[in-house]
Amino acid sequence: MESRNPAFRGRAFEQRTGGAAYGAPGYGAPAYGQYGYSPAPPQAPPAATRPMTMDDVVVRGASTLLTLVITAALAWTLVPTRLAPAVLAVALIAEIGIWAFITFGRKANAPMVLAFAAVYGVAVGIISHVYNDLYHGVVFQAVIGTALAFGATLAVYALRIVRVTPGFSRFVVAAGLGLIGLMIVNALVHLFGGDDGIGIRDPSSPLAYIFSVAAILVGCFFLLLDFDSIEQGVRSGAPEKFAWYCAFGLVLSLVWIYLEMLRLLSYFTGRD
Repeated sequence: MESRNPAFRGRAFEQRTGGAAYGAPGYGAPAYGQYGYSPAPPQAPPAATRPMTMDDVVVRGASTLLTLVITAALAWTLVPTRLAPAVLAVALIAEIGIWAFITFGRKANAPMVLAFAAVYGVAVGIISHVYNDLYHGVVFQAVIGTALAFGATLAVYALRIVRVTPGFSRFVVAAGLGLIGLMIVNALVHLFGGDDGIGIRDPSSPLAYIFSVAAILVGCFFLLLDFDSIEQGVRSGAPEKFAWYCAFGLVLSLVWIYLEMLRLLSYFTGRD
């Protein structure tokens, strides 16, 4: 696409003419060397950026998820119970900081995305360990449930049962922000004296079941947006580094689903 900026149009003209502009050798003008000037050394052309492929997304997504699983397993195994709250708090702060840097600074690359996955894995590992101590076997069930949700969502997208449109994208983002807002309100009410908050996390309240199911569905909707971004990126020839953004989004959606699946299943499981 040609830019409206005349400077960029001139650059594009030079590229189309093999790097020569008016006044350069070959356009009827003498070379600089003929008047005693030394010609500038030729500059190497910028390296071409390879377009993203589906394999790039698969490899980067798998490496990001594997990093998260490894650090989650290490946190589960190595973090003692007495230190778990402090380690969890540090991991959450680091996770939010890296997430903000990637999201708002648009700096998705291998070090940043893998660092995010590593600290996120620490938080997930500690939370999973706590749940498994209270509700034995619930973590394995949540992992299976997340895998089934991922497979079902991928099938829905591949079969075009649900089409990702601009209106659908706006709805999903609004729903996600609404759920996060309710979580914050619930936490604040709980913090300032309400034992059960507003009821969305109280197992004895029907609102808790409805909220968790809605949160899982919204997580699956975010997966649909991720699949669409990947498909559009591959189709439009997005640069290879865009695969890290795709991996980042996929991990966020999957962990969202997993944590909500973990909480929902705990409502049906008796404490040990």
